[in-house]
Amino acid sequence: MTISIRRADPGDVDFLVDLVADDDVRPFLGRRSAFGREEILEEVERSLAEPGAFGRFVIEADGERAGMMGFHLVNERSRIAHLERLAVHPAFRGRRVADDAARLFQRLLLEELGFHRLELEVYAFNERAIAHTERVGFVREGVKRKAYLYDDEYVDSVLFSLLPDDL
Repeated sequence: MTISIRRADPGDVDFLVDLVADDDVRPFLGRRSAFGREEILEEVERSLAEPGAFGRFVIEADGERAGMMGFHLVNERSRIAHLERLAVHPAFRGRRVADDAARLFQRLLLEELGFHRLELEVYAFNERAIAHTERVGFVREGVKRKAYLYDDEYVDSVLFSLLPDDL
């Protein structure tokens, strides 16, 4: 299976809306994420207008849309990007699609876009995402205790980073 990533365009919006609405995807995305069609279209348009500061990408498996991922610039001077919105359609799970896509994304952000540091957070209860994050080379930096309100309960998040030397 050949995995590729590309910047999302307006023709991908319906796929992205369906993906984030999936019952097996939605619980694991941040609660402040865009879920509506107009919000997702705005994110795609921003990604196209500000390619060095914001990104929404489509993951493809053998040319078929299989998932999404994104980033936003959090510190311009220090070249830090925060990664977010990694989601693989349930039909493509179990084949390491996310792993291959994440490695491509790391190289794109660090080598082509010139970021110095990639950061991300994962809900501490999302063991599958934590295992994926460590498998693709991110370094666990710590835990934000009871950081986010999730279904009327505060939950921890695990912080990770990746530097060019980690590739």
